[in-house]
Amino acid sequence: MTVNAPKIGVRTIPDAAVARLPVYLQILKGLATQQVRQLSSDQLAALAGVNAAKVRKDLSYLGSYGTRGVGYEVEYLVYQIKRELGLLNDWNVVLVGAGNLGNALANYSGFASRGFSVAAIVDIDDKKVGNNVGGIRVQHVSELAAIVRDLSVSIGVIATPVESAQVAADLLVVAGIGSILNFASVVLSVPDHISVRSVDLGVELQILGYYEQLNRREVATCQ
Repeated sequence: MTVNAPKIGVRTIPDAAVARLPVYLQILKGLATQQVRQLSSDQLAALAGVNAAKVRKDLSYLGSYGTRGVGYEVEYLVYQIKRELGLLNDWNVVLVGAGNLGNALANYSGFASRGFSVAAIVDIDDKKVGNNVGGIRVQHVSELAAIVRDLSVSIGVIATPVESAQVAADLLVVAGIGSILNFASVVLSVPDHISVRSVDLGVELQILGYYEQLNRREVATCQ
């Protein structure tokens, strides 16, 4: 996964720490459902697969330092992370691309459970316009600007073929979108003030292939 570098002075928390916050949040929410009220940085570190010093440093960016001998209050830590990630608000998302990936994303329940609502889906293919995808009627991409304005959409998700991704990004920028999640296997060119995160599933599999090969070599060496 790649991300555009933020402009200097815009973000005070390092990107690596920001990337770990959702992991902590998922763990903490699970503990909260189990009625766990307090936990130490060592406990959170073990559950997150990082060292305790890193956890303490990450949480210090939130203004949370815990209490010696007691640790962190789970419920309040959940609130702090949600606040920092902007999850105290609900965010409307527009999905560009109603193909197989678009269908899968539109039906993914994980968006809504985290405060992100797929408010609209657009596509350039007239054959797909009007279809129902994930309970949402697909609209033509020409309506994108009006959708962003009328539904107060903040985030655009690109689920188009590679050859259409840059055009989709350009349209999102013109429509007033400030953040883009890109699933196409291409590096997008956008203005500096636009935040982009790219998820290339092929690249992720290649990385896993490297580690799988490494594991097999280690096994072969031990035999």
